[in-house]
Amino acid sequence: MTRILDGKAIAAELRAEIAEKTAILKQTRGIQPGIALLLVGENPASQVYVRSKAKACEELGFYSETLHKPADTSEEDVLAQVRAWNTDPHIHGILVQLPLPKHIDEMRVLLAIAPSKDVDGFHPENVGRLVAGLPGFVSCTPAGIMEIIKRSNIEMRGKHAVVVGRSNIVGKPMANLLYQKNPHANAIVTICHTAAADLAYYTKQADVLIAAVGVPEVITGEQVKDGVVVIDVGINRIVDASAPKGTRLVGDVHYESVAAKASAITPVPGGVGPMTIAMLMSNTYQSAAGEVY
Repeated sequence: MTRILDGKAIAAELRAEIAEKTAILKQTRGIQPGIALLLVGENPASQVYVRSKAKACEELGFYSETLHKPADTSEEDVLAQVRAWNTDPHIHGILVQLPLPKHIDEMRVLLAIAPSKDVDGFHPENVGRLVAGLPGFVSCTPAGIMEIIKRSNIEMRGKHAVVVGRSNIVGKPMANLLYQKNPHANAIVTICHTAAADLAYYTKQADVLIAAVGVPEVITGEQVKDGVVVIDVGINRIVDASAPKGTRLVGDVHYESVAAKASAITPVPGGVGPMTIAMLMSNTYQSAAGEVY
């Protein structure tokens, strides 16, 4: 029987642990983890994400402040705000919600965030620390996947992990996490992308398959081997006339056909998604407690 890797339950467990540690941190050291959230423009999805992050902070006993600026805000104004938060002792994590309006250079903004407050793990210094195997903040979705692997007791040592996708947010950091020499990784890693002439050639070899391409149900049961562990990062909305709202969420793998062959699989929704915000909270706690820098 296929094992369902319940990211929602694992995220709830992790958040309960963070809330407990936060209460101790406040009591023993007088430190309340604080995160600053910057939203520029009126992107509806971004507004939902920012609200969910602010709600998570409230639930865990964090301090948070959300600044919502109009879409025509200048790049310099955004940079000035980031710099102000860099020096604010009450702020331990800075999150600039992407995408930004086109007139703002996203990389310039991300580079302006102090690496010690880069709880999204996007700053090149933190990326370099990951590659070198040094302590640093790791991009939240890949970090969340590693928590799923760890807490689900999935053996990775010597396994062939295939990562489909090479984004800076998921694919690249995921590959780097999987081959690190630690008890929950130490895998043999292949990273695939759109240049692969025959994607199935690689996915069929996977003991553990991480799908992060953002293409609905692109990987089917015919493209995986029996017993594979599947981590589906994709969250895609597709038209479905039979669904109550006329659409439904699917992953990057075709769930029914892949689950029939997999030994374990994450559902969509309820798999990787809940782990992302949980890891953002974890990174912010670690910043406040001084556990990384």
